[in-house]
Amino acid sequence: MSEEEKNTDSQKKLTDEYKSVIIGKQEWMVENLNDNHFRNGNPILEAKSEEEWIKAGKEQSPAWCYYDNEPENGEKYGKLYNWYAVNDPRGLAPEGWHIPSDDEWSQLIDFCGEKSIADSLMESNSEWGNNNNENSFKALPGGHRDFDGICIGIDKNSNWWSSTENDINTAKRRFIFSYNYVFGGAYNKTYGFSVRCIKDK
Repeated sequence: MSEEEKNTDSQKKLTDEYKSVIIGKQEWMVENLNDNHFRNGNPILEAKSEEEWIKAGKEQSPAWCYYDNEPENGEKYGKLYNWYAVNDPRGLAPEGWHIPSDDEWSQLIDFCGEKSIADSLMESNSEWGNNNNENSFKALPGGHRDFDGICIGIDKNSNWWSSTENDINTAKRRFIFSYNYVFGGAYNKTYGFSVRCIKDK
């Protein structure tokens, strides 16, 4: 089997591993992305220290990490990626999926209802206890990594990148805090946020 065939086979297995849910007219993964390779098989840099995370940001290089550099956090919450990984032309999302735009995030929230109640559908019943609906987005409070490499917010908030660039330094993201609101806004591309994929149409 050629290297290209191996990469394709690996991506197929990865795609098959992710469970999904249909919410409105969209199909979303119900887990945060946990891959360390681009779609073409190229590896993504793992930043294993605060210094490595800062260096990747300064160089505008794609990078991922585990929260607090602990692999067990990745098993539960997935990986945290900077936006340079999200926007890389080699493709972060598995075949058949893509990183949602800010507009696609808005469609999800609009379908759920007002922002103050949107997380009644999106919260994970295993973490925040407000949702018994199995057909949900299943958000997990995996926290994030700041531009300076510090990890904060685990068990308190969820953050996901969109594919939408805001300006040369920032990109759009969505954020859920434990008091039942979904926020938007732009953050520096050097931050480490979770990634949730949406199915191609």
